[in-house]
Amino acid sequence: MELFNVYKQWDIEPVKGLGTTLWTADGQTYTDLYGGHAVISVGHCHPHYVEVLTQQAQTLGFYSNAVKNSLQSTLAAKLGELSGYPDYSLFLCNSGAEANENALKLASFATGRAKVLAFCKAFHGRTSGAVGVTDNPKIRSAFNANPNVTFVPLNDLDAVEKELSQGTYAAVIVEGIQGVAGIFEPTDEFLQSLRILCDKTGTMLVADEIQSGYGRTGLFFAHQHAGIKADIITTAKGMANGFPIGGVLIGPNIKPSYGMLGTTFGGNHLACAAAIAVLEIMKEERLVENAAKVGAYFKEALQGDKAVKEYRGRGLMIGLELKPEYVGLRDRLLFEKHFFTGAAGENVIRLLPSLTVSMETAEEFVKAWKELTK
Repeated sequence: MELFNVYKQWDIEPVKGLGTTLWTADGQTYTDLYGGHAVISVGHCHPHYVEVLTQQAQTLGFYSNAVKNSLQSTLAAKLGELSGYPDYSLFLCNSGAEANENALKLASFATGRAKVLAFCKAFHGRTSGAVGVTDNPKIRSAFNANPNVTFVPLNDLDAVEKELSQGTYAAVIVEGIQGVAGIFEPTDEFLQSLRILCDKTGTMLVADEIQSGYGRTGLFFAHQHAGIKADIITTAKGMANGFPIGGVLIGPNIKPSYGMLGTTFGGNHLACAAAIAVLEIMKEERLVENAAKVGAYFKEALQGDKAVKEYRGRGLMIGLELKPEYVGLRDRLLFEKHFFTGAAGENVIRLLPSLTVSMETAEEFVKAWKELTK
């Protein structure tokens, strides 16, 4: 049997990692400023993370949600404290797409409505409901086509008001910052007005914080920069530093009932242990503050750079739109300077490093960037 070939890959295989450093089998080192799509939140093989996960694997790896698992309650309490949502409830699942599926289902249950408002260029996942609210027809099959979804431009309040005023929408789903699209932010003013419109029309506000959450922007969730609260928040990528997990934070106005949601693997012992370790590291090492500090340095160093058409993002969720003559820069950063970065199309470099990234590493990257663009 061979693998189903759906990934465009570099001919590079990391076999070891520590912090922001990766090694290949031949001993070549790379600096990781992408974290596998913003997944590596506390660095590769952080000692506390490895210790906690190892101890749990040696004790009990899995049992289903047919029995109690106190690790779930510990995780919920720690997440509520750090995120600023202590009065919300937590449903645990296995991925970001699954989190969004459950969030939209909850919104529909709570309102009795079927329609969802989403935004142009949005990405919310590849499963049926999540891909239905993703603005990319290339990855949406005929089976996934959803007549209950409408797309409007991000930051277009008039377009949102026109739709929500109909009183037929269960939810508006919005990314804290659009990641796959190339790092596009909803303005603070837009999110504040969106919150008001949702309240006015009885529509649930779903904040997709799968990539933008978990401290990446300098606050725990990106939407918190606007000073608002969402009815439902989804999270996944940075939540367990690579161990598969997803979470739905659910407002107290939404009441649970037995069988309303469910999962076999969600909230298993190993996943919870990994997620608890991440929160403990984030708190102990003040990683949200570090994301803000190092992010501010990147912005000061690269905004207005000769190769950069536009600097976008907050904290350590950064999009660098390149001028046409520098479109090959990402390849050069990888093969000449050995820095892993991400991309959005051909002309946007994305930086999504671990929240543990040091100022020294940031300075080394900027130095390499300047050397390649001089």
